[in-house]
Amino acid sequence: MAQYIYGRNTVYSALLDGKVIKIFLAPSFHDGPTIETIAKRKITSEKRSVEELDKLVSHGVHQGIVAEIEDYRYVSLEELCHKAEAKKYPLLVMLDEINDPHNFGAILRSVDAFGADGVIIKKTGQVGLNATVAKVSTGAIDHVPVCQVVNLSQTLKELKKKGYWVVASDGSAKADYRSVDYKMGVVLVVGSEGEGVSHLVLENSDFIVKIPMAGHVNSLNASVATAVLLANIYNNRTPR
Repeated sequence: MAQYIYGRNTVYSALLDGKVIKIFLAPSFHDGPTIETIAKRKITSEKRSVEELDKLVSHGVHQGIVAEIEDYRYVSLEELCHKAEAKKYPLLVMLDEINDPHNFGAILRSVDAFGADGVIIKKTGQVGLNATVAKVSTGAIDHVPVCQVVNLSQTLKELKKKGYWVVASDGSAKADYRSVDYKMGVVLVVGSEGEGVSHLVLENSDFIVKIPMAGHVNSLNASVATAVLLANIYNNRTPR
């Protein structure tokens, strides 16, 4: 089944990856590199009014361009682990009950930026890959493997058998996130801003850490927290 993505950067990234079936353009769209890539790849394109594009993507900010693509493909846990094992220190990100597509898209962007190997989410009760996630990720959705699993706790047990250490971020933790040496295979678990990481997932974690707050707020947006944690892991592992 096909679906739609929208926005200049998102569609351009999908064009470069050969994922686009068809393009719909507003009469005012004149981005040179995008137009050239559409012609080079011989993608069918149609002119549509701005109002028609608005309806096509439920009034998303499309910037005059919408693309029809095949459904996003999820990878299996085995595929994800096989790819990650090529690294000296594999790094997977597990999301527990992240329901906001804007958070999910921003997290994918940080995962790509800091070189993590993929993301694990639940099949139910959590936002999946969709057009909003794609738009917010600014192309990262095309490069970050995402795996859907039935049970996060059971998945952690499987990953621990493969040699991964589980680091969960939770506001109730006593340990500072900077106190862990991340030079090992790591599964970083991040929960929703409201509910945090579930009890069973915390029970299967080797380290439970928090980001100290110096201001007046007592928590960070889930995507911001993930970026802070990933940046710290990158710095811990990467010499200057």
